[in-house]
Amino acid sequence: MTTTAIDQLLRDAVAAKRVPGVAAAAATAAGEIYAGAFGTRALPDGPPVTLDTMFWIASMTKALTSAAAMQQVERGTLTLDGPVSAVLPALAKPQVLDGVDASGNPRLRPAKSPVTLRQLLTHSAGYGYDTWNPELGQALPKLGLQRMPRNEEELARFPLVFDPGTRWNYGINTDLVGLAVEAASGQRLHHYIRDHVCKPLGMTDTTFVLSEAQRARMTRVHARQPDGSLTITDWPVGGEPGYCMGGGGISSTARDYLTFLRALLGGGTLGGVQILKPETVADMGRNHMGALNVLPMRSADASRSNDCELFPGMVKKWGLGFLINTQAAPGGGRSAGSLAWAGLGNTYFWLDPVRRVAGVILMQILPFADGEALGLFDRFERAVYASV
Repeated sequence: MTTTAIDQLLRDAVAAKRVPGVAAAAATAAGEIYAGAFGTRALPDGPPVTLDTMFWIASMTKALTSAAAMQQVERGTLTLDGPVSAVLPALAKPQVLDGVDASGNPRLRPAKSPVTLRQLLTHSAGYGYDTWNPELGQALPKLGLQRMPRNEEELARFPLVFDPGTRWNYGINTDLVGLAVEAASGQRLHHYIRDHVCKPLGMTDTTFVLSEAQRARMTRVHARQPDGSLTITDWPVGGEPGYCMGGGGISSTARDYLTFLRALLGGGTLGGVQILKPETVADMGRNHMGALNVLPMRSADASRSNDCELFPGMVKKWGLGFLINTQAAPGGGRSAGSLAWAGLGNTYFWLDPVRRVAGVILMQILPFADGEALGLFDRFERAVYASV
């Protein structure tokens, strides 16, 4: 398949009104092999999506925050297996949800072991998101807590949904990794990632805080309606970061994020600039959750997410910041052992260290795991492999 054919499949998705707009890019170890943008930034007749269009990449932020944390591990300021409370004292006495009392109020008990950075990076520390954890969603208001902790006092009281290291559960873990990076480096996370990941690689459009020029290039978030149509929805993006942002606060472009993936394909180096050691990048791509497996994500908030299980039926693991598929993708996609993740607004990436291919596709649709968006992602990925 040629890059012209990739253009056509993205253009067709827009023409059929399956997605409002899309930007995508892919690379091999030798360099970029595809970049394209189609559709509109805002239905029904907003500006066109171009390769410099900004997208809120949400949880694709997690890979950048994880890379920042591993830089600090390399420097000896963070450790993977010591209690993370050494740098985040608010996590010294984590509490676990243990059902409810006779009045329906949440019961809490002390966690059986401390939380570690490795557990946070693999989403096995016990923290959750209320989007996929109904028990957490019910408990937080009764504990006087928001869906994200806003300060150290709230962080200290934010409950786990199980004991550290005993299960996989997608949650605020990487936000806490970001706080650990701040504590270890002495910089706010948005400054740290700017100075130690983005600037060295020339990623000028990957940011927590949008400039006026970047905001003018931002695509709007659209919401899928029950009849399948799409309407614009207000969604705050790109303001000054709050207390926990390392899990989802960044906006970027397809080419900018691909630059980061190309650095990882290069063992931490791109264009003569090294952001991580080769052995660190290799380690980030290994299973760090042992016998635990990634579990399906069952939605507790249909406005934010559908139920989600990428590669259903396949055993999946988690590395130091990435989902790992343990078998080759069906239909001619990524190799076994590839790395990936996604963002709430239906943004997706993968990195295949075996065939040395990486790709990113950005849309801006809620809820997450939108069927049309996932279908387009799958077709794009298979088309990229067909072209190489």
